[in-house]
Amino acid sequence: MSAADGAREPHLGTRNSLSGGRVEGSVVQAGEIHHLTVYGGPAEASAAALPVPRQLPPTPRRLVGREADLAALDRELGDPPGAVDVTVVVTGPAGVGKTALAAQWLRRLAGRFPDGQLYADLRGHAPGGPADPAEALGGFLRAFGIAPVPGSLAEGAALWRSLAAERRIAVLLDNASTAAQVRPLLPGSEHAVVVVTSRRRLTGLGIDGAVFRPVGLLSDDASVQLLAQRVGADRVARERTAAAQVVERCGRLPLAVCLAAARIAARPVQPLAATAEALGQESQGLAALDVEGEAVQHALDASFEVLGADTVRLYGLLGLLPFPVFTLDVVCAVGGLAPGEADRLLDGLIDVHLLEEMESGFRFHDLVKLHARARAEEVRELAEGGAAVDRVLDWYLARTTAAEALLSPSHRTLRRDYTVEPGPRAQEFADETAALGWLDAETGRLADTVRWAAAIGRAAIAWQLVDAMWPLFLRLRPARLWIEAHRIGREAARAAGDRAGELRMLTSGGTGLRNAGAGEEASEWFTEALELAREVGEPLVEADALYGLSQTHRTAGRLAEAADCLRETAALRESRGYARGTALARLALGDVLLVAGRPAEAVPVVIEAHRVLTAVPAPYEAARALAFLGQAHVALGAHEEADRCYAEALAEFRAGRARHWEARVLELVGDLARARGDLVEAAARYGESLARYRHLVAPDAARVEAALAALAAPPGPPPAAG
Repeated sequence: MSAADGAREPHLGTRNSLSGGRVEGSVVQAGEIHHLTVYGGPAEASAAALPVPRQLPPTPRRLVGREADLAALDRELGDPPGAVDVTVVVTGPAGVGKTALAAQWLRRLAGRFPDGQLYADLRGHAPGGPADPAEALGGFLRAFGIAPVPGSLAEGAALWRSLAAERRIAVLLDNASTAAQVRPLLPGSEHAVVVVTSRRRLTGLGIDGAVFRPVGLLSDDASVQLLAQRVGADRVARERTAAAQVVERCGRLPLAVCLAAARIAARPVQPLAATAEALGQESQGLAALDVEGEAVQHALDASFEVLGADTVRLYGLLGLLPFPVFTLDVVCAVGGLAPGEADRLLDGLIDVHLLEEMESGFRFHDLVKLHARARAEEVRELAEGGAAVDRVLDWYLARTTAAEALLSPSHRTLRRDYTVEPGPRAQEFADETAALGWLDAETGRLADTVRWAAAIGRAAIAWQLVDAMWPLFLRLRPARLWIEAHRIGREAARAAGDRAGELRMLTSGGTGLRNAGAGEEASEWFTEALELAREVGEPLVEADALYGLSQTHRTAGRLAEAADCLRETAALRESRGYARGTALARLALGDVLLVAGRPAEAVPVVIEAHRVLTAVPAPYEAARALAFLGQAHVALGAHEEADRCYAEALAEFRAGRARHWEARVLELVGDLARARGDLVEAAARYGESLARYRHLVAPDAARVEAALAALAAPPGPPPAAG
């Protein structure tokens, strides 16, 4: 062996020393090695040759309508922003733009993550099921040159945390399914920011210190801006109304707006109104939002398919409902569920953002409602669907009838036909205030239920529900609904062959028409009721029709005819021992005498009516008597007595939430103030009255507006000297 050869042999006392790398495969003893990474195969590249990971998905250059969300995410970095470990969970419904928001935010912060921005789609709602977190871990490790990756999830997660420990990185975990899927992917570094997006709430990540950012729908303006960004501002400006309809029918959901925009952009000659019309047709709404396989329908299907069987059932049954917002009681009724079970299933729908919880109950987004209705078609004609509809209709009829019995007991006389007798939960109210409050809150849903019952052929339920709503009409005075509901109810009672129901609809509906200023039609309804009542021999209904006719005569200025009808009404009712009804006829007679300018004659008539109504008791009607009595006192110059009557009446109407009569008494108080010369007080009371009348869409508003205008008019010239 030559000296040269001997010089190349390793010294027996030499020890290998490595720093800054790892060695795999054959090992050569060569003294000290610094910053060396050796890979096991020729296909693997040196880590030094790998680019810094910049894996975030592409996003629009400008994210419309998300300024507040981006600012909220910025605040999670601290003030001043620091390199701290932050995990943010961005949640929201399918298509709301969670991924775009998260990617845009992280891309804006790219300078803070010199070691990389990583992305993994966890496929939380993919047809093949969620991704295995080990798959995402492998991708992260390979991005930094680690290969092969550990086969064990625990080992891979540990290596990932070691790798991330000193790196300043951002991680976007998209479409997560569960907290357990996310947890192994958290780097646990003081220098990392992690954003998780999910249709689920993933509240379990709160244990890991995550913060949560729910993402909602776009505003109307932002939705129009997004549409203009995709199809051209000029085109949107030319068809502003159609553009507004498009975004409204897309429910302000970004995915839906973008798909509608793609449809519009592909048809440059076609007006926006054509797309708006297609979206407005319930049968085409979701189908119109399908562009080359990308569709809102698919996104909603993906959310729906992760639900359990009992939640799927409830989702379809909720799709049967005619209104978008519903309470827990209605959910229990449609599903035939106990409250606890209903709450559990609702939580499952809320968790995947197919349902939104509100203060007033729960609601479907407009497009989700279309999706749920499609599912409802699968059960609509089946026994299960029919039973669900019957339960909801029965529940509303029973609940409304319970309110009627408490608030208008003398009116609660006609039949109620239930498919299944509702339980006590549907029939309990603590007091009148609770009953009227429920009617107020449910007005819109009751209207929808009446229309629904008539449309699906449940005629008896339709007219009976309108009848049960009497205290709502009487106290809250929704003028348009009063008329619409009774038109439906009249036809339903005729379809059901129920004469008593038809008579009630004619008299109650005639009152609504009269109150709305449709005196001629009201007179036709009351005349028809009078003839039918005499034909079937119903004296009390005959009296009701005469009472209604008296009011149309009064409104038309035919005061003598009005008084005659009321005297006949009082006689018929008194002959049947109907004390309350007799008192009401006399109260109306007192009103006619006041209008005729005979206050002295009106006072004893109204005082007697007030006495009987107080004794019955009928506090609402007794308060009306006080209002009439106050008018009589004003006419007779007894202003202090009028003050007392008005104050007592106003207190009762406010307590009973009788908005129309509250407005009327405020108007009368304004009249009294004007009579005293206190124009400031008069204007204030007229203003309060007008605000209430306008809310009720009542014709009385014009009268108060005229009174206010008269106060504001400059005084006329002094009279000429005699």
